[in-house]
Amino acid sequence: MAAPERFPEGGSRAVVFVIYDRRGRVDDFIIHALTHLRAHAQRIVAVVNGKLLDEARTRLEAVADDVLQRENTGMDIWGQKAGLDLLGDDIDRYDEVILTNDTWFGPVRPFAPVFDEMDAEQVDFWGLTDHPRVEREASWTGDTIPYHLQSFWIAVRRRMLGSEAWREYWRSLPVLDDWTEAVTRHEVTFTERFASLGFQHRVAFGHERYDTENPSIFNAEQMLDDGCPIIKRKPFFFWPVTMDHEASIGKWVLEKVESFGYPRELIMPNLARNSPPRDLTTDLGMLDILPDIDVSYDPDRPLRVVLVAHIFYVDMTDEILDRGDLLPCDYDLVVTTPDARRAREIEEILHSRRRPGRRTEVRVLPSNDGRDQSAFLIACRDLIIDDRYDVIVKVHTKRTPQQGYTVGQHFKGQQLDNLLPSAGYAANLIALFQNDEGLGLAYPPMIHIGHGTLGHAWWGNRPRFERVAAELGISVPVDDVSPLAPFGSMYAARPAALRLLAERDWRYEEFGGKDAYKDGGLAHVLERLPSYAAAERGFHTRTVLTAEYAALSHTSLEFKVDEMAATLPGSLRDKTLFLHRAGWIGTGRASDFFWMYLRFNKPETVARWERVRDVVTAPRRAVRALTQRLGAAGRG
Repeated sequence: MAAPERFPEGGSRAVVFVIYDRRGRVDDFIIHALTHLRAHAQRIVAVVNGKLLDEARTRLEAVADDVLQRENTGMDIWGQKAGLDLLGDDIDRYDEVILTNDTWFGPVRPFAPVFDEMDAEQVDFWGLTDHPRVEREASWTGDTIPYHLQSFWIAVRRRMLGSEAWREYWRSLPVLDDWTEAVTRHEVTFTERFASLGFQHRVAFGHERYDTENPSIFNAEQMLDDGCPIIKRKPFFFWPVTMDHEASIGKWVLEKVESFGYPRELIMPNLARNSPPRDLTTDLGMLDILPDIDVSYDPDRPLRVVLVAHIFYVDMTDEILDRGDLLPCDYDLVVTTPDARRAREIEEILHSRRRPGRRTEVRVLPSNDGRDQSAFLIACRDLIIDDRYDVIVKVHTKRTPQQGYTVGQHFKGQQLDNLLPSAGYAANLIALFQNDEGLGLAYPPMIHIGHGTLGHAWWGNRPRFERVAAELGISVPVDDVSPLAPFGSMYAARPAALRLLAERDWRYEEFGGKDAYKDGGLAHVLERLPSYAAAERGFHTRTVLTAEYAALSHTSLEFKVDEMAATLPGSLRDKTLFLHRAGWIGTGRASDFFWMYLRFNKPETVARWERVRDVVTAPRRAVRALTQRLGAAGRG
């Protein structure tokens, strides 16, 4: 076999770039990447797995020589295979072919120095990053993971491209059904296979420079400092427990990326649409402790603001006005209330408290079914749909008497005192929307003092949430344990971020009935939807707190986590994985511990039992579903 060669001066290079988007979009960061790759490639083949919108195809055709749309099978590896097949015999014209995909943002640092360095190497294939060998006992696969170049970027030179071993590899590659198969049957075996056949390889940013098993995720800042031209998408939405374990802070990674001039506007819309919102906000530390002194609002760029207040308790009208008048600009106040008597009383208070720069309107509802949710999405639909306002601040008169006075008052305070507590704070809140056009919502974090929300904030709402989200065309990944949501339903929002919710023609009768205010009722489901609706349109969410409440919340959370972790072995990640693997603890009965033992030690037994159970119960579930559909049709 001839020796590997350097990339020749004036040589030719092709790029096969695989794209997947469940909506058929092509995001701006992809256009940016392909535009900058053009300086280093004579041919760019864009392979789209699955759906592709006409507008997206047009954008791709402007930056790629070939656009190939294919069925979404075999993961991105089979997309690469399709790109190689498209090149066909023309592959002989190229000195190097790069196989890559849309799992990275870049170039953050210039491509040229890396190409110059690797062009000088006498190799058959090379990668940007690699992964060390992991022995069986430490491997997540259960088998030894060999050393390998990471497959999101593999460049292959002419000697290997023209070999029978290369052709046979792709002929015999099985269809890969999921991410695990793609990793175990391609990524972790590719390097070792071709190295064993005598092909030489190098890596541009080797793992030995760093101190973690997966530097492309956990040492991303250092890699950028070392000149790596790209940043993987994963550090911004990877499981926060593992990011915590590695002390890898996504917020700092993003700031590092921006420091090199790469725009956050190319990153955030894609992450918002394709990440579980709670994972994203956690990894990026998207909580602002806003000061009580205005440090950020620009009065020369005033926003058009409307305060939407659902007033059921008329005696709280003055408090709502006190809060609204803290806003740093003129604003409109739109009040919704259930009946004419309340409306008259509210209007008298508004008349007695007239203020320059505040226009008011009171809207009487035909029904209070759905309370503030229906009042907002039905009676105030026009405020969301049209372009009259830049920011909507949504509040309501909250007492929560069913939870007791102290707990109810705390919940009200957690909402209003972290949304509109002072003039300086309110100015800084509105300034968040002035300074970040991608911001969709801002609201207090999940209530947990006095409430059992931790680990259970979906309660019984997730099944219907998923149905409603699908009806609205929301395909943002759903958070597993608890949703990112404005519990208490008070928030500041950009109207465009809420339009998916308002475009649906809701009816008051959908909110009524005996289950109206129970878990699974539409009002509770819609309370959990705003951040997901915003994310579908590419807007992200931030949470906001006063310094005082942040201190109360953090110390309470720290103590609670400490208590819950006390009887479990290992690091916090070990404890979390242990609990997830053991599953639902139940009430401590012998049968609960029996099933926990099986889930932890005999998962294959549980899987077999669940398959049998599903077969046995399928007919009963089908009959129940049919009955429910017929009942729904009858009600319609």
